[in-house]
Amino acid sequence: MPNPEIEEFAKILVQHVRDATIQSGDRSLKANAMHAIAKRWKEAITNKSPEQVVSIVIPDVVDEAVFHLLLAIDQGLLKLSFTASNGQKVELPTDGLGELSGWYAGSGGWRALYSKERVIDDFADLK
Repeated sequence: MPNPEIEEFAKILVQHVRDATIQSGDRSLKANAMHAIAKRWKEAITNKSPEQVVSIVIPDVVDEAVFHLLLAIDQGLLKLSFTASNGQKVELPTDGLGELSGWYAGSGGWRALYSKERVIDDFADLK
């Protein structure tokens, strides 16, 4: 059995990342959900093949999971650090200014800049 500190990390990770992502996906499937992801999923379920539906859902769920991980860091629930290739260490909750999740998910953010896979920017038309 891991030590209590590892168990604490596991509990935060599962509850604030995994469970939050599942809950968000479940909310997107509710009939009254009207946000962009919910609309995209409803349209896909109605008009697409099962393979096409899954192809649409996969990046949304991955992005939601990454968002919740970064949000847990932003909120100080996961006090993580990162050591860059140049040896510089950054404390993600503080050096990230509580903005990691926004920098990831925002229009023109990290997904758009660095991903080599499909990205759907639901806010691209907003100025």
